[in-house]
Amino acid sequence: MMFFPYADANPVEMAPGLVRRTLVSGDSLMICRFDLESGVEIPSHAHHHDQAGYVVSGKIRIAVDGKSLELGAGDSYIAPSGALHSAIALQESVVVDTFSPPREDY
Repeated sequence: MMFFPYADANPVEMAPGLVRRTLVSGDSLMICRFDLESGVEIPSHAHHHDQAGYVVSGKIRIAVDGKSLELGAGDSYIAPSGALHSAIALQESVVVDTFSPPREDY
């Protein structure tokens, strides 16, 4: 499949106030949208996927390998494979993340 209408991206509540939609997934890349309510925390974790994210709206604080920064609309970040990373939504936010390879658990 080459086209992925947003209407087909089923919402998955990963935790209270955290909803994920897989926008597209191919053999080596996956793009997901995350809708976060203010105050939602994503605990520190690591995985073998490279992860790059783009803040569409709102404000988050993200930590990667012990360094932390507040990011707002238009800002981006990367968490390389194996890097410990976490986040907290400081406001209601929308974040789009890419994963390579695609997440098997999503």
